[in-house]
Amino acid sequence: MDAFLEISAWRGYRRADFPTESWTVEGDALCALANGPQVDLVTREGFGDFDLSFEWRLPVGGNSGVLYHVDESLEAAWQSGPELQLVHDSGHPDGRVPETSCGAIYGLMAPGKPAACHVGLFNVGRISVRGTQVEHWLNGVRVLACDLGDETFRRRVQQSKFAGYPRFAARPEGHIALQHHGTEACFRDFRITTF
Repeated sequence: MDAFLEISAWRGYRRADFPTESWTVEGDALCALANGPQVDLVTREGFGDFDLSFEWRLPVGGNSGVLYHVDESLEAAWQSGPELQLVHDSGHPDGRVPETSCGAIYGLMAPGKPAACHVGLFNVGRISVRGTQVEHWLNGVRVLACDLGDETFRRRVQQSKFAGYPRFAARPEGHIALQHHGTEACFRDFRITTF
């Protein structure tokens, strides 16, 4: 089993323990329990510059995401960490809005290319972060690249629901989080390279 799949590598957001009421290990995957409390998972370790690849699976209507540079001093992971949105586009309302569709930086940047997000099957995701340069990849295609520090991105933040959170997308390091958004979501085969 990959070290990232060991329960000891993860804990609940702002908790010391693994939230067994919200997440479970099914075979070789970490899975959010659809009927469980919505507790995000975070890595015990923080990361600065990194390249993370993983496999993910959602059901029909599924919604989740992977957040990075998360700061636990805030009430929720999304208040600090940009999110690679993972969603069943045709089965969830978020999928109808480019900035909240699969592959987006949730609520801020739409994917530049259509994202192939297959329902019920494992897809491959990848997040690359070097300084303020971020790339999102889905199934081998780079769907988004942006600079979190550039004026256009910061202006979008100020015009969004993140405007009241000055630490949002502003930290050079933090935890990686798997979002529990009330639907099943499974993740496996995590591989990370740090720089």
